[in-house]
Amino acid sequence: MNLLPKGDSRKRLSANIYLNYIYSFLFFSDLTRGIWMIFLAFRGFSLIQLGIFESVFHVTSLVMEVPTGAVADLWGRKASRLAGRLFFLASLLFMFFSRSFSLQLIGFVLCAVNYNLESGSGEALLYDSMKILGRENAYLRVKGRLEFVIQTASVTAFLAGGYLAVNHVEINFLGTAVLVLAALIVGIFFTEPPFMEKRSKKGQEEKKEVSERIPGAATLIKQTFLSLGVIRKRPRIAFLILCSEVPFVFATTAFFYLQNFWKNGGRTEFYIGVVFALQCSVAGVTSLLASKVDARLGERRLLLLAPVLVAGCMWGIALTPVPALFFICSGFFEGLLLVSVSGYINRLIPSAYRATVLSFQSMVFSLMMIMMFPLVGFIGQHKSLQDGFLFMALVSTAAAGAFFYASRPGKV
Repeated sequence: MNLLPKGDSRKRLSANIYLNYIYSFLFFSDLTRGIWMIFLAFRGFSLIQLGIFESVFHVTSLVMEVPTGAVADLWGRKASRLAGRLFFLASLLFMFFSRSFSLQLIGFVLCAVNYNLESGSGEALLYDSMKILGRENAYLRVKGRLEFVIQTASVTAFLAGGYLAVNHVEINFLGTAVLVLAALIVGIFFTEPPFMEKRSKKGQEEKKEVSERIPGAATLIKQTFLSLGVIRKRPRIAFLILCSEVPFVFATTAFFYLQNFWKNGGRTEFYIGVVFALQCSVAGVTSLLASKVDARLGERRLLLLAPVLVAGCMWGIALTPVPALFFICSGFFEGLLLVSVSGYINRLIPSAYRATVLSFQSMVFSLMMIMMFPLVGFIGQHKSLQDGFLFMALVSTAAAGAFFYASRPGKV
């Protein structure tokens, strides 16, 4: 249902789609993303300490994800996204200037809150803008283009970041800070999408303007429990969240530890940046084709294919002499899942709870990373990173089997 009158307000809401492309490009043009583990290792931090940093990041995400999602639903998705950029700017300062373990932890906490504030709010702002405009059927196409923009930004960032880090790593941090400020300027021009949800109470339909609520602690708690109720009534959401996040846990863990694996093997930061850029290129192209692949394969077959792909990639990274090739191939499932599962989940979520429920998705990812990332770091420190990759291959294979079993008709 179109809730906006025709005219300027409708144009401003349509502009959200195109502004989101620009904002997302700037957001993911992070010149430090492919080199921060190398940078901190050069500063003298051990592999176990690096594992602790990433674990603290995900513990913070786990704790803050749902509250920040509720903030986005109650205070506004635009405000949440802008606040996130400010937190990230502060985290950059801590990472670059601090040589203290405890201060680095603070930086990782701030960085996690940045992603918490963005994770549900960005997708919610886009989907609800399209829903109000009556264009939600085009969401998969727009999401595919958005992922292509994001992967293009990542390609640019990895290539430029890897090249700069060879001799001028300080420029990586300065350049990223400038891009953060540019994203803040673009974000100011977002239009907050108003939304109305019909809720039944004692057989009566009442309309509630969610944007008029005054959020406090009690309201945040209530929003969280109501959002949990949405998942409880629609268990398919929980299953889709797991289908999406489990493969990304393996891919993300490989992404971080491959940095030190290749650096210790004599590869340069530029080589690492090129590999990461190629992986993002594959993901970007696949995301553009995701809506067509989804239409051809269907939801069930696509969800079965992704875990098999990730397990195959993990075995290739662990056992073959060309781990870079298999990491690049992991972009296939990344591009498919980022677009298709997003569409599946958003169709099941009422607008009033969208950002909060999507934050549960990120929370699941953080919970699994808390378990996986330090385990691989521990294995890498006491045995070898090659053994750590083998451990991930075994676990990803078990996960693929579990998804195949759970996907049987009549289960979820």
